[in-house]
Amino acid sequence: MSDNIRILIVEDDMIIASNISLQLTKLGYEVTGIESRGEDAINHARENRPDIILMDINLKGKIDGIETAKTIQLEHQIPLIYLTANIDEVSFQKAKETHPFAFISKPFNKLNLERSIALVVEKIKESKEEDLFPSSLIESLDDRIFIRNQNKLVKIMLDEILFIEAERNYCKIITHKEIFTVVSPLGTLCENIANKNLVRVHRSFLVNITHLDALSDNYLEINSKIIPISKSFKEELLKKIHRV
Repeated sequence: MSDNIRILIVEDDMIIASNISLQLTKLGYEVTGIESRGEDAINHARENRPDIILMDINLKGKIDGIETAKTIQLEHQIPLIYLTANIDEVSFQKAKETHPFAFISKPFNKLNLERSIALVVEKIKESKEEDLFPSSLIESLDDRIFIRNQNKLVKIMLDEILFIEAERNYCKIITHKEIFTVVSPLGTLCENIANKNLVRVHRSFLVNITHLDALSDNYLEINSKIIPISKSFKEELLKKIHRV
């Protein structure tokens, strides 16, 4: 079921746009409109706040789909699915910066369209437990960091962090109370956080050794989470533990 999910279609080929609109309507989704120009899509998103945007990358007009998406994201965080025909590597990398949930190739496959949207809908439902969109790290001080989360600055005390887990270009900051997601590789995050108790133990994990519950030869445990220890980080980890 669509659960009244509202979708904006941004596509300058009206035959393709009408076909997509028909398929979405049959699946039970509400199409808020079809826009063929980036400028019109920006205004539409501002006025109608769709739940999902299907965005053609190669729009006619002054701005393409990627620039349109970036402008929309300055005001609203709306899940994005790109519609693409042929896309070069440079454009693909630029498109990735807007963190789309999927790319659908044209001419599109009906099943691929249906499944891609269904996955986004599922993530929207899950967003009640965890922010759907990653935050940005603003500043790091000796005992805290500030991240921009849903248009406001949120303070995270470093001693409240249990561990940080990397997932591609995102990092999940896990505390006892909440989970925050920031756009940053773990290496960059480590450079921005100078704290003797936060120690890199794996290419995907930074841990707070003051919250350590158990330690083995190749893993440790914090708050029931089993975290692997890489050989390259083990010596430094043991040194830090002995100093605590």
